[in-house]
Amino acid sequence: MNAQPPLLSVRNLTVRPGRTLPPVVRDLSFDIAPGEMLALVGESGSGKTMAARSVLRLLPAPLMPVEGSSIRLKGSELLTLSDHEMCKVRGARIGMVFQEPMVSLNPAMQIGKQMAEALRLHHRLSDAEIRDRSLAMLERIRIKDPAKCLAAWPHEFSGGMRQRIMLASVMLLKPELLIADEPTTALDTLVQRDVLDLMVELTQEQGTGVLLISHDLGMVAKYAPSVVVMQSGIAVEQGRSAKVLTAPAHPYTKSLIDALPRRAEGGSRDTTARPALIEVQGVVIDYPGRERFLRRDPPKRAVHGVDLTIGSGETLALVGASGSGKTTIGRAIVGLVRPSAGAIRYQGHDLLQAGPETARLRARMQIVFQDPYSSLDPRQRIEKVVAEPLLLDKAMTAADRRDRVRAVFEEVGLPWALADRLPHQLSGGQRQRVAIARAIVRNPAFVVADEPVSALDMTVQKQILRLIRALQDKHGFACLFVSHDLGAVEQVADRVAVMENGLIVEMGTRDEIFDTPQHDYTRRLLDAAMLIDRSFGAVMA
Repeated sequence: MNAQPPLLSVRNLTVRPGRTLPPVVRDLSFDIAPGEMLALVGESGSGKTMAARSVLRLLPAPLMPVEGSSIRLKGSELLTLSDHEMCKVRGARIGMVFQEPMVSLNPAMQIGKQMAEALRLHHRLSDAEIRDRSLAMLERIRIKDPAKCLAAWPHEFSGGMRQRIMLASVMLLKPELLIADEPTTALDTLVQRDVLDLMVELTQEQGTGVLLISHDLGMVAKYAPSVVVMQSGIAVEQGRSAKVLTAPAHPYTKSLIDALPRRAEGGSRDTTARPALIEVQGVVIDYPGRERFLRRDPPKRAVHGVDLTIGSGETLALVGASGSGKTTIGRAIVGLVRPSAGAIRYQGHDLLQAGPETARLRARMQIVFQDPYSSLDPRQRIEKVVAEPLLLDKAMTAADRRDRVRAVFEEVGLPWALADRLPHQLSGGQRQRVAIARAIVRNPAFVVADEPVSALDMTVQKQILRLIRALQDKHGFACLFVSHDLGAVEQVADRVAVMENGLIVEMGTRDEIFDTPQHDYTRRLLDAAMLIDRSFGAVMA
């Protein structure tokens, strides 16, 4: 019997930025059968996204496949098609879901018009037929009010909802192949599972093959039967996920698996006897409603009377799904959001009262933002970025500041050679180290770490989490660790507070929350994390 021919066949794919420069993808080969999911995994810069973009012929200049490369869709060579012929393939036969739906969805177009765009391009349908198909697909992905969604704008939806809408727009054309490039990066675990389950459901219904690009090995183990592990543009190992990820043969694959989140050794540190540094009592935070013609919507309550205490030198992790209010609490403590009611105290002093003492104490508090690329000034050299908080200390000379910045560079593992670079010239992990260096350069007593590893690959996550823990042990600062990544929380937290819809529903030591959760919402978060982020023992069973 003849085996079923592959839907996608990639052979000897090599991608170069010119004849003299080294390739970013080298001699890559793999097949995807109809209805099969194959994952390309590896760290940032491994070449996995460039390999996927080669299939759609969407490589940024000057990258291009070299002679001898072959990409066939159902036997037809894609690399020899004209631009006009390739336009007929994109969308209609090969769909792509990008990493960040807010970037790939046009912010100036309503959802309905964006969904209709590809249907009009590839199919001769009336406006009524396009609307009916769009509504049916939105219902299929469980959008509560499909008609209202068609008239809405991308910014009116959460990250998870935008990704579901993006997936619906792509699957509306019933492509033969779906390329999903990091489709759940920066989404919380509950939304990750929802989006991935929906993707699997839709593709299986239509017999669509899937090329999944990811750095999350736990997710790949759960959802992708086949895997190709890439390092520096080369496939170092490939085969069935169950074999490759449980018995890796290549050292690089082993290093990726070793970087998976694991609980810090030993039990939770007992921090109950430590004096309170930060006290949050009955904090309520409202955001003003949107202004509309001749009226304003009522305010939206993001936080409903939250109480929590953080001891000196303690790490309290604040976890929950997107929109639960955890980032809002962190920003309120450092003064970036003003509560509508309640009190926030630093060593007993009310931080909501203006005055010189409040300003002095605020200088003892710092924040590490989620996305260092947007929080670092793109026009400033790295040395100046890190030195900026030191300008508040009028007693320091320029030489003193430079010496302190050098010392902090060494502490966070940044070579001094990077001091004269701009943020865009650094990797994601290096930018996050710069953000941490800026936060600790004045030896703060309290640091808010807001999703500090959410967009980093596993090995870099491990490095950053170890760095945060080591710096805290050395300097003794307290930390509010805001995260939806329970694997990261296991590694750094002393205590954990779980937030849902602006309320803290459960609080306890790390071991209490992870081993004996009491609230149903906490158990749901842990179940989702077990499927996606944690050890392969449960995932592969």
